[in-house]
Amino acid sequence: MRILFLGDVVGNSGCSKIMSNLLEQIRLNKIDFVIVNGENAAEAGVGLTKDICEDFFKCGVNVITTGNHVWDQKEIMSYIEKENRLLRPKNLIEPAPGSGFEIFETKNNIKIGVLNLMGNVFMKKCDDVFKISKKFLEKFKLKEDYDFLIVDFHGEITSEKNAIGHFFDGKATLVIGTHTHIPTNDARVLKNGTAFQTDAGMCGDYDSVIGMNKYNSLNRFMKKDSVKHFPAKGNATLSGAIVDCDLKTGLASKIKSYIYGDLLNK
Repeated sequence: MRILFLGDVVGNSGCSKIMSNLLEQIRLNKIDFVIVNGENAAEAGVGLTKDICEDFFKCGVNVITTGNHVWDQKEIMSYIEKENRLLRPKNLIEPAPGSGFEIFETKNNIKIGVLNLMGNVFMKKCDDVFKISKKFLEKFKLKEDYDFLIVDFHGEITSEKNAIGHFFDGKATLVIGTHTHIPTNDARVLKNGTAFQTDAGMCGDYDSVIGMNKYNSLNRFMKKDSVKHFPAKGNATLSGAIVDCDLKTGLASKIKSYIYGDLLNK
């Protein structure tokens, strides 16, 4: 079983790259299941829309995760109630529309759990992620409730992401960070068999400041004339990880960083 996880999709550039290339990349890399964090996919670079979600599903995405920008496009609040393939962080303060965890069944009757979490440090207010994770693991078990468990941890700081990886080690197939839009060079299988990468990076234009127009971002840092952040519009790179999963144990046998696009490969 081979799973592809793609980091935060940013604006039209990231969306176009996915919709033009994902089906071919699935075929070439022999991918069985695809998870994409879509929380920056809208044209403005924050939130996502029903149309974007449905375009992603048509081009091979199985599940869409999100993060702190999940509600930035208001239409998504009603859509997420009806579409279980779109997740929001499970530890958002309740009540909140939608779900932070679902189990999906593949054509081969393999059950894949996908858990969406958000960090507490320097992020929007949400419930304690370690308490929520502890309760989750008391209720759900690998190889009992699902064959594989994928955890998207949407967080700001590397130490919190590293800690959650070790917390789930041996109890999840993959724990991977999102949110910072910069791919980290630490993809590895942890001691007890869980694949881990601190941050998957983004699917967007890397000739930018984390996907946003670099000139406007520089002006904002330098306190010069600027406008609200908006996405860069150049050719995007897809970033994430590919994980080979062991059906017998539910754990990872291999993980490798995935980068498709010219800019980061030069």
